[in-house]
Amino acid sequence: MEPLRRYWSILKGGEMPAYLKAKARRLDFTSRMSDRQLWSIHDDALHSQNGIGKGKTDLLSLKLLLAERMMKNCELCENRCGVDRSRGEKGECGLGPAKVANMFLHHGEEEPLVPSFTVFFSGCNFECAFCQNFDISTDPDAGREVPPDSLARRIENLTDIGRAGFHVSLVREWGERARNVNWVGGEPTPNLEFVLRVLQECRANIPQIWNSNMYMSESCIRLLHGIVDLYLSDFKYGNDRCAKRLSGIDAYFEIVSRNHLLAAKHADMLVRHLMLPGHQECCTKPILHWLAENLPGVLVNVMDQYRPMHRAESYPELRGVVPRKDYEEAVALAKKLKLNLV
Repeated sequence: MEPLRRYWSILKGGEMPAYLKAKARRLDFTSRMSDRQLWSIHDDALHSQNGIGKGKTDLLSLKLLLAERMMKNCELCENRCGVDRSRGEKGECGLGPAKVANMFLHHGEEEPLVPSFTVFFSGCNFECAFCQNFDISTDPDAGREVPPDSLARRIENLTDIGRAGFHVSLVREWGERARNVNWVGGEPTPNLEFVLRVLQECRANIPQIWNSNMYMSESCIRLLHGIVDLYLSDFKYGNDRCAKRLSGIDAYFEIVSRNHLLAAKHADMLVRHLMLPGHQECCTKPILHWLAENLPGVLVNVMDQYRPMHRAESYPELRGVVPRKDYEEAVALAKKLKLNLV
């Protein structure tokens, strides 16, 4: 299949973004139903071929209701803290309500994605020693709470829908349009309920990107199905030992590889691998081989931008940069494995 087929189709007007399809899919359910009943209706709606339906509400609203219930015993990511975040309790990510640290039109992503309207959330479910965004990922209180309807209008103003009816001089003043909305962090996964609230208020015909470490639960993946158009995924480690040592995460490879397979079934995918110095054999090569065997059609970005930051000086191998020869060897291996490099 052509890489980013859905993404390009949305940009060219060939189809709607997934979240607008979810809003158009009419369903019948009530808040009095059990979790089991709601999930059954949800999954049937995703796999049914019966069109938009004639219910009183919609699939996106059902997803939001399920996300609200998950927040009461939080299991959005595989840390599965079980805290009641609806009452302000904080789990390992340290998050209560979603905090937006920054948002802007980003030109530093991969070429097919720019300009990308990136929304950076505070806090993270990882504790990476070398985090490049440690100023926001380690501070869940960085940034501010943003009203969902306000952010929805901001998104619309970067698309034709928000500019319709305005004088052409004002449109020119706003500058270029965004190609997509890029939910990132920190980590977007603990903020799924907030993202759904924003999309419930939004009308913009624009692809949604989930820029994630991919350590979410299977229930979270089910809610993202039918919302996300493209996963901009981060595949960090080729084994659990490195993940535990450098990010404090358990069962990393099993969970993240599972989630890549699940996500690729319902959305486009671009996989990033940030090479770490000294982790060529244990991480880079195993990841490239796994991708070639399991997701041969996805786009892959082998990245050599690593710089020692945050607590990297505490780990001897992380004090330098990735040797040029190691990067060239990794790219050569990716080409040999016939991966689609971006």
